[in-house]
Amino acid sequence: MGKTLHFMVERLDSRVDVLTQVLNALRFGSALSARTELRAPWGLHFGPRAGFHVVVAGSCLATVDSTGESVALSAGDVVVFPHGSEHTLSDPPGSPAPDFADVVAGIAPAERIGPPPAKAGPRSILICGAYSFGTQGMNPLLRGLPELLHIPASHTHGGPLEGAISLLAAEAAGSYSGSGLVVDRLVYVMFVYALRTWLSQQQSASAGSWFASIHDPAIAPAIRAIHDDPSRDWTVTRLAEHSGLSRAPFARRFSEAVGEPPITYLTRWRMTVATDLLEEGERIASVARQVGYDNEFAFAKAFKRVCGRPPGEIRRSASDLAAARTRTSAARS
Repeated sequence: MGKTLHFMVERLDSRVDVLTQVLNALRFGSALSARTELRAPWGLHFGPRAGFHVVVAGSCLATVDSTGESVALSAGDVVVFPHGSEHTLSDPPGSPAPDFADVVAGIAPAERIGPPPAKAGPRSILICGAYSFGTQGMNPLLRGLPELLHIPASHTHGGPLEGAISLLAAEAAGSYSGSGLVVDRLVYVMFVYALRTWLSQQQSASAGSWFASIHDPAIAPAIRAIHDDPSRDWTVTRLAEHSGLSRAPFARRFSEAVGEPPITYLTRWRMTVATDLLEEGERIASVARQVGYDNEFAFAKAFKRVCGRPPGEIRRSASDLAAARTRTSAARS
């Protein structure tokens, strides 16, 4: 006779919630990462690319170029620029700041130059990561975030972000087999952990934001319904039924919580999904049906209004990029 096995299994890869969908929709592209050791006085300017900085040792001032907003950073602090705002890190403030892209332009991947002279001023060590996003303008999460997110070291203690920082610092300081792959994955994980940590600890800042809305018992069911079935013929009344509110109170509360009316949010999310499908090579007519449009022309008009480009252009660009990558791969082999 066979033995009965008593156990519990939970597939972790099956945890697909709204936040996961939105993070996946960011479509992280190429990542650039670097470990930089500096001696005061120093400054570095960073161009328009989303990313983060970890202060491993020392201190500095981070300043957003466009607004002048600044925050003092010390060892263990993390700062994230989710919108790619141009900014400067410096110690002390006002130090000349060459562009970081120019500094690393002549350095090959995994190449190391330096170190700085030991007789200079106090030492700072930074780990910097930068990303490219596919749908930054439409993504509801990014549209609700400020230019600069500061996570003090005290807020990372004992959490997964602290663990990710330690792993990234160890990989950056050493020379291990497979390190390039590990660092690339950690740079992505760092962004997610930093974002999640900041959002969970900024109750006043997250109030009235998209992040707060997915935890609002009256709004979250409607948002989940939109994400679970974007092709459905949703109306404000039908969405309100998921939230247990009548039409007018639901529409008002949704707009206050999310920052835009329910149907506007629905349309933006549909176009985010559509962009993914187009870049995968789906035909426009098929994409239109999958996001709730019976009429291909109506879909194309709505897509261009929201995204600023016709769907055919998105599809062709993705096809051209895939063909270029194939040619490059063939040339290398």
